[in-house]
Amino acid sequence: MNNCILEMKGIRKYFYGVKALEGVDFKIKTGEVHALIGENGAGKSTLVKILAGVYQPNAGTIIFNHKSVQFLSPQISQQAGISAIHQEATMFPELSVTENIFIGHHIRNKSNGLLSWKEMKDKTQALLNRLELDIHPDTKVKNLSVAQRHMVEVAKALSLNAKIVIMDEPTSALTIKEVEYLYKIIRKLKSENKAVIFISHKFEEIFEIADYFTVLRDGKYIGEGKMAEVTMDEIIQMVIGRNLEHRYPQIEAEQGNTILKVKNLTRIGFFKDISFELHQGEILGFFGLVGAGRTEVMQTIFGIEALTSGEVFINGKKVNIANPAEAMNYGLAYIPEDRQLQGTILKMNIKENVTLSIINKISRHFFLDKEKELKITEQYGKQIEIKASSWQQLVEDLSGGNQQKVVLAKWIATKPRILIMDEPTKGIDVATKATVHNIISELAKQGIAIILVSSELPEILGMSNNIIVMHEGAITTKFTRDKANSENIIKAAIGSILS
Repeated sequence: MNNCILEMKGIRKYFYGVKALEGVDFKIKTGEVHALIGENGAGKSTLVKILAGVYQPNAGTIIFNHKSVQFLSPQISQQAGISAIHQEATMFPELSVTENIFIGHHIRNKSNGLLSWKEMKDKTQALLNRLELDIHPDTKVKNLSVAQRHMVEVAKALSLNAKIVIMDEPTSALTIKEVEYLYKIIRKLKSENKAVIFISHKFEEIFEIADYFTVLRDGKYIGEGKMAEVTMDEIIQMVIGRNLEHRYPQIEAEQGNTILKVKNLTRIGFFKDISFELHQGEILGFFGLVGAGRTEVMQTIFGIEALTSGEVFINGKKVNIANPAEAMNYGLAYIPEDRQLQGTILKMNIKENVTLSIINKISRHFFLDKEKELKITEQYGKQIEIKASSWQQLVEDLSGGNQQKVVLAKWIATKPRILIMDEPTKGIDVATKATVHNIISELAKQGIAIILVSSELPEILGMSNNIIVMHEGAITTKFTRDKANSENIIKAAIGSILS
């Protein structure tokens, strides 16, 4: 492979005797978008961190630009031409675009050694023009959208003359339009003979943008190939080591009486006149683009935010929910989108997190019943298949998928009648998604009413009995499952009038 810019052979990495990577091979050509695929914990991040100079391998060789190399630090990796764009943009919000792009490699005036701000600003403008970005070099990063921050990171990679650009879950917080623009940038990088390593749990994205793929599982190399020569089912089988008979479970729950009724709910500046009904055993999907107001509606129903006007009824009785504690008393539970900031306390262990919402029920006279705490954690931890060394393991040390399972266990332990789930499978792998989908289906069969907020169309179509679409703080359309399709949902989400 004469145009192979990188080849990693037999890479091994151990942490305290635990094998994170075991003889992994990976290679990428110039002008190629290469998808690195695997479940959480498969070894993708470890491999990328070795390439980025964060970790050193215990064994194996790295050949870069046809030479055997060692990336002993991130600086050495970056200087060689490798740049990483992480899921969460690692930028300084109070600094300008120019300052962020050139931080760590400022241009200095040759005559006096002072920083040459004019040259850096001119080069920044040239980079922004090259990427067709309508951003001023002096703009502070805090004033940019998530998508724009990602694009600035691409500009920074170009300023470093990166030969390989690593993109780790770059679309997780982007709108459909922003994702399309990112694809355009990736194709531009490809046309300039850059190599792009693309990491995503969204298989639809991988098939859209990648040329080639490598699959890892349990720290081992499983296989590679051309995207054009493989099906999604074949990729899934490689990733999880077995066939996934149904990507979405067949929901057969019987819908009962109306348990939640929302009438003309309004919160000025966020949403207006939201009305819908939710039945026992129903999975009601909420779809919309980023900024549509779905999360804000759910937070208002749960008492996190105050409503301006409107009414909420539970089992036919009007209720005034002023805070989450009152919502829980009415049988509501809310799984937030941000599992790390809002869903868990990372510095606490699994057992403490799972029982946090019911701590008053397992305490007597201000003393915690340790036996009950352990019993409840084991019950729900096993039901939801949390993978951990023990229930004492800190949540921050778990994979993203297992952190999400801890959040699920915590709220299911409250035995809710109404469960609001905001992006419950965001950023988790296909096997964990299947587990979460099965849990949702089983809960519906038990008669629990579920609101499923998701930005993934296949998930909304595959899981929901009925679907509500929002656009700019208003409900545009409601679909029954048999009438819903991708085209109509997208039209409703962007505000188009349906014929």
